[in-house]
Amino acid sequence: MGGYDEECDYLFKCVLIGDSGVGKSNLLSRIAKDEFHLDSKPTIGVEFAYRNIKIKDKLIKAQIWDTAGQERFRAITSSYYRGALGAMLVYDITRRTTFVNVRKWLHELRESENEDMLVIIVGNKSDLGQSREVEKEEGEVFAKTKGLCFMETSAMQNLNVEEAFLQMITNIHNIISQKTLEAKMNETTLNLSSGKKIHIADDEVTATKQGNCCSK
Repeated sequence: MGGYDEECDYLFKCVLIGDSGVGKSNLLSRIAKDEFHLDSKPTIGVEFAYRNIKIKDKLIKAQIWDTAGQERFRAITSSYYRGALGAMLVYDITRRTTFVNVRKWLHELRESENEDMLVIIVGNKSDLGQSREVEKEEGEVFAKTKGLCFMETSAMQNLNVEEAFLQMITNIHNIISQKTLEAKMNETTLNLSSGKKIHIADDEVTATKQGNCCSK
């Protein structure tokens, strides 16, 4: 983890959304500080933390917003979707209603100003398999039908939390790199008639397009 004040190449805003009690705050604690709190209280409004990560030679500062899941805070929390490049849409595998409500949350995200936001579906509390109400295959099938990434996690046991976060940030970085490459290629085309030579950095040339699992 990089220091908070370390100079970065990119700042990515991401959000954690989903029903109340699905474990968003503890996922944030794991991502930002590698901590878990059994006595975690419901989030009031929004909270946020930073996490630095290096991809290739680029230092990325992720600003991660944890939003309240209660309906009464919806008007407040939805405003924080603006400008977000990624979202972890979380449900609790032991509470089917939280999985059913994923459709509602996804619709709300798509109604926000950023239609191109990258979304990963996260089924949290996989450590409570004996109380499972949503099978892993159900989450996988739903995510596939929406063209989204999917992963089950356990904030308590720290299973797949880092992997889900890194997958989201890496795919955002790939999308940004691809857009930068396309913009420079367009600039090259515009300047061909003048005979000017445009150099494109190697790391941008090798940037890959977003995979199908994380498309809109």
